[in-house]
Formats: sequence, C-alpha cells, structure tokens
Amino acid sequence: MSAKRKAAVVAGGAGFIGAHLCRRLIAEGMRVVCLDSFVTSGPPALRGLRRDPRFDFVRFDINRPFKLPGKFGYFFHLACPASPKAYMRLPLLTLRSGSVGTMNCLEAASSAGARFILASTSEVYGDPLRHPQREDYFGNVDPVGPRSCYDEAKRFSEAAVAAYRGAGKIDGCIARIFNTYGEGMLASDGRVVSNMICSAVSGRPLPVSGDGSQTRSFCYIADMVEGLLRLALRGVPGPVNLGNPQEVSILKLAGMINRITGNHAGLRFLKASAGDPRKRKPDISLAVKLLGWRPLVPLEEGLENTCRWFKDIQGRGNGAHRT
Repeated sequence: MSAKRKAAVVAGGAGFIGAHLCRRLIAEGMRVVCLDSFVTSGPPALRGLRRDPRFDFVRFDINRPFKLPGKFGYFFHLACPASPKAYMRLPLLTLRSGSVGTMNCLEAASSAGARFILASTSEVYGDPLRHPQREDYFGNVDPVGPRSCYDEAKRFSEAAVAAYRGAGKIDGCIARIFNTYGEGMLASDGRVVSNMICSAVSGRPLPVSGDGSQTRSFCYIADMVEGLLRLALRGVPGPVNLGNPQEVSILKLAGMINRITGNHAGLRFLKASAGDPRKRKPDISLAVKLLGWRPLVPLEEGLENTCRWFKDIQGRGNGAHRT
C-alpha cells in the first residue's frame, strides 16, 4: 500500500457511523483525519481516538471551502444530519451539507488526489413502489415533503459525485446506506432502535409509530463499516446498496427488544410519522457480486450487543450515549 493510501479523511467522523469507521481505518493501519463541526455529535464520540497518534481531529464546518494538507488515499463524506429528528430540526443546514458541503468536499478530495466515498442513504428511494429496492430504481420521493431536505440533499450529493466523476475530476464511489444500529448510537437521535432500547432498559412502554406494520431492514454497525471499507478499497463507483436484507416489521422489532431486555411494560402506539415509508429493504446483489460483502451479524445478536451497551451506559449514569 502506498503512503498516500495509508491516509484517510472522514468528514462527519464524530457521528455514529463515522466514529466506528475512524476506529476501523486506524485498525487497518491508516492515519485518519477527522473533520466534524459537532452540530449533531460531540467530543465523547471520539473518546479514546484522540489519544492515538494516528488520529487527528479538526473541528470544521464543511460548508466552508477548504484544502487538505498533502495527499490522501481516501475521503469519506458522512457529514450531514442523518436522523429524522436532526434533519427536521436543521433543514437548511442539511440542504447545505448535501449541496455546498458536498461540493467543497469533492474539491478538497480532488486536490488531495483522494478517492471519494459518499455515504448516501436508502432515503433516496423515498416511499418505494418497488420492493426490495435495487440501485437501478429511481425512487418515489416527494421533493417538498417533511423528509425532503434530507432526501433531496443526498440525491444532489449523488448527482455531484457522478458529475465530478464524469468530468474526470474525482475517483468517486457512492454507498446507499440502509438503517444501521449498534453501540454508540445517541439516545436522543430519534431513531427507532435507540428510542425503543432506551425505553426498554428504563422499563417503559416501547414507542411504536402508527400500527407498527411498516417494515425496515437493520444492519449492525460492524457489518456496515466493513461494507464501506470494501467499497473504498475496491473503488466500485456505485451506487451500491449496503444494508441487511432481513426485513422485519416495527412490531416484531419491538417484541425482540422487549424480550432481550426483559421489559414487560408493553408498547405505546403513537401517531404515524409524516412521510414515513411503509417498506424498506435493500437488494444487496450488487454488493455481494462486486464487494464480496454481505452482513454477518444476525439481528438478534446485534440487538443483544446494543441493548447491553445501552444498559451499561445507563448503569454508569452517562447521558451522552456515545462511544
């Protein structure tokens, strides 16, 4: 591996997936520069990392133009509010991060000679009319709906990567990330897994949006990071779906979490979230073929690990809920 290939930038590296990715890259022998503005994360997410001599942190907003010092092998762009609670609270920042921020990251990566890896999302498929979702499906997205700031920001980001790639300015890859969970999730981020687990470990009824018949596919964090790493190392342009094709209803997920935690408080049904997709399941045939990747951690095992982590955090009285 060349010296350049031993260095990576992770924009949004203090986020849930970003922090896990930073740790994995360092474990692979790389030097990592983490960029983050801490708008939806914070220093506790980087606990342990900042003592590693191979890790550098720069507090920075990617919506400002910047250049990287020297050459880098990889530039991972994960800098964007990602949970519904966060991007609905910060719609303008979300749109800027996916447009101006992405263009700034592309320019910096191009100048540094880095391969660019965009963390896109299954939300580009909207409320899908095809099931499961394949990469050649253009989606069913409401451009002015309640989730549009995030959906359209990521769709613009994908278009920007494709345009830079077509112009010969960047070696770019696009990963479409489906629901990811695991240790290090924020308790306050409003995601279904963290919401339910936090309720369960506190002995409260689990919140269920609507009637709970809507389905999702949940990928454990270690599997997701492995997929991102393989995409980067192999340089597959994509887009490539990364997710777990095991589809479960929200009701079934709630039952699993209550069983794992021994919670007997039952469920609390809430009004259905506006714009909430009815079905979400990735077709990962492309990832299997091009990356030799498929998720290995069963949902039950991943939930057990995550519940154990949340219980430990609660027992220590740490409200940050970050790795």
